[in-house]
Amino acid sequence: MKSAVGGAAALTAGGVALGGAPTASAATERAEEDGKSEPDTSDESLLWYAAPAADWEREALPIGNGALGAMVFGTLASERLQFNEKTLWTGGPGSREGYDSGNWRAPRPGALDAVRDELDAKGRLNPDDVAADLGQPRRGYGAHQTFGDLHVDVPGAPDAPDATYRRALDLGQALATVTYRREQVRHEREFFASYPDGVIVGRLSADRPAQFTCTFRYTSPRADRTAKATGDRLTVRGELADNALKFEAQLRIRHQGGTRTAHDDGSITVTGADHVWFVLAAGTDYADTYPGYRGTDPHATVTRTVDRAVAAGHGTLRARHLRDHRALFGRVTLDIGQALPADLPTDRLLKQYGTGTDTTAGRAADRALEALFFQYGRYLLIASSRAGSLPANLQGVWNNSTTPPWSADYHTNINLQMNYWLAEAANLPETTAPYDRFVEALRAPGRRTAKEMFGSRGWVVHNETNPYGFTGVHDWSTAFWFPEAAAWLTAQLYEHYRFGGSTDYLRTTAYPAMKEAVEFWLDNLRTDPRDGTLIVTPSYSPEHGDFTAGAAMAQQIVHDLFTNTLEAARVLGDSPAFRAELQKTLGALDPGLRIGSWGQLQEWKADLDDRTDGHRHVSHLYALHPGRHIEPGSKWAEAAKVSLTARGDGGTGWSKAWKINFWARLLDGDHAHKMLREQLKSSTLPNLWDTHPPFQIDGNFGATSGVVEMLLQSQHGVIEILPALPSGWPDGSVRGLRARGGATIGIDWASGRATRVVLLASRTRELSLRSGLFSGGARTLKVRAGKRYVFGG
Repeated sequence: MKSAVGGAAALTAGGVALGGAPTASAATERAEEDGKSEPDTSDESLLWYAAPAADWEREALPIGNGALGAMVFGTLASERLQFNEKTLWTGGPGSREGYDSGNWRAPRPGALDAVRDELDAKGRLNPDDVAADLGQPRRGYGAHQTFGDLHVDVPGAPDAPDATYRRALDLGQALATVTYRREQVRHEREFFASYPDGVIVGRLSADRPAQFTCTFRYTSPRADRTAKATGDRLTVRGELADNALKFEAQLRIRHQGGTRTAHDDGSITVTGADHVWFVLAAGTDYADTYPGYRGTDPHATVTRTVDRAVAAGHGTLRARHLRDHRALFGRVTLDIGQALPADLPTDRLLKQYGTGTDTTAGRAADRALEALFFQYGRYLLIASSRAGSLPANLQGVWNNSTTPPWSADYHTNINLQMNYWLAEAANLPETTAPYDRFVEALRAPGRRTAKEMFGSRGWVVHNETNPYGFTGVHDWSTAFWFPEAAAWLTAQLYEHYRFGGSTDYLRTTAYPAMKEAVEFWLDNLRTDPRDGTLIVTPSYSPEHGDFTAGAAMAQQIVHDLFTNTLEAARVLGDSPAFRAELQKTLGALDPGLRIGSWGQLQEWKADLDDRTDGHRHVSHLYALHPGRHIEPGSKWAEAAKVSLTARGDGGTGWSKAWKINFWARLLDGDHAHKMLREQLKSSTLPNLWDTHPPFQIDGNFGATSGVVEMLLQSQHGVIEILPALPSGWPDGSVRGLRARGGATIGIDWASGRATRVVLLASRTRELSLRSGLFSGGARTLKVRAGKRYVFGG
């Protein structure tokens, strides 16, 4: 990502193959059946509101192209687009605070072994004491920054909206629109963030000529920039005061009719036009290269990007954007019997959710919100994660602050991983390219942390990280120590292979990171004096309790890593000696599965669980989801159910989303549906963003993943059709979901039972399916790449 710029013009993720992404999507299949060239969009994929947004977090509407994001307010007298570029970060090399990547600033010989010895002797340690021994205050960590706000002042616009006002976000087309009337003149605004052209595009118009006058201006909460207007170009340029990161944004304005004036204050006015349109690009000199993290000045790239976009013309930009977005979003459709009430804005739909379920119309309206929320997660991932920039962070790509919550960073004790749970099964494998590249970029600084802190091979990262390779520790006692994070990060890489099947991707991208993470644990696993098994020590179960040896989540993650790496080593034919070492270690490794005194799956190796513990993290169920070591119907599944029941249905937004996935994996669709309902009722904002609180996007992504898990599972080598269908969705259909092994699946169901299954194979191989459609409940068949198979009516 050298000389980062907000869009496809940036360097794409090197060496990333899509690993068997479907050659034909469900949208294509449906279009062929219906005789249409592309899927239609409808109000069922529309968020809309009868008033402008007054609050950034709760009400503004997001658009994005992966690197650039903007929030559209729809305010009448002065339209506001708060915008971001994902690499605009303080901290890191050059920070005036100094920067150490979280590595110990002075050697601590024997510190780690002393903690391990004390755990052997005492069994558990207070987190504050461990943080005092192994942590240190964070320095130069930094935070994501808002780029600022583009304002479009419209003189003469109404002071307040009337009945003609409508603000909307069309998920199917990724278009944000604002419409209203003033003195019989219809005004319309349309905004989109184009990935193909790397720009944000806006168009403002009236349905009568010479009716549109406006002024463009830029504001920012920081004083580290200048804004200059020349001709049709507004240029914002500066350096972050903290680390001297160079940044630049350029706006170019085109208009039909009227006149244009550039002002000394950096604003531009267009007077008496038929319509006005603009393009906005932004970039920084960030590069994801360790240890300097700097590339070239962004000026040339930003200039080239806006000039090419203007030369292409608005119609071409819009057409390219629609073609690109529809190709991704249109792959999956979901019909669960939803029906939106006429003229019911989305905020009122959310407010009324669950209040009218005793009527047919009420149930259909509730299902409309559920289906919309499912697709919103897919929309947000497309908008915040495209090749050429950083992966989706805690807020995707949207941030209006210089000091955002948790720095709007990458928490690796679930949140970053959760952002990508939906990517494979919900048919958006391309969106994982930034994640893959980010993991690769962490390996170099992670090797240094492994060597200096642990004296070992391999690579490591702890509880959270930033774009500058922060792989060490800080001193927040309940959230600073999590060396299993690197192992967990590699799990998504292996999932990409399991779904797509590309051995090239496995060989070049996934396996090197997996093998090096294994090497770290080969050097750091210790023999437990209690029973002779290999354990992780010290370990901490996020984000509560004491430090112990062999906590369940740590063991389950490392077990998952070794299992995945052994499978991959066999596929790639890695050395017999390495495979034998993996097999031997797996045999001695504590898998992190124990049943406690009240039938629960233990969170710690000792039976320390409290029946009244309602903590939001349910980390010890990793082996159930997103792991695959716990199978439905097993004693471990029953113990997981006991734990999950005791933990309760509360929690923050992302926690409820995780519980949707847990209950779906336990094949309890009604409880999974209940958790979806709880998330919508108490952890979702009017613009349908998930709230922790505050806003945290992983809950949106986790909920979409949970809906998929209700309808399709394949983690255990069998494609399960409707494994956890809730009774609240008795009739419906879904198109375009993906299963591991290289299959795209469509399902129709009625009265809670599948009536038709369509499988499109992307690989030639043997697949097994389980459904009530088949005699005996299951069927195994040899499929051929590119061939379509239909089961049922």
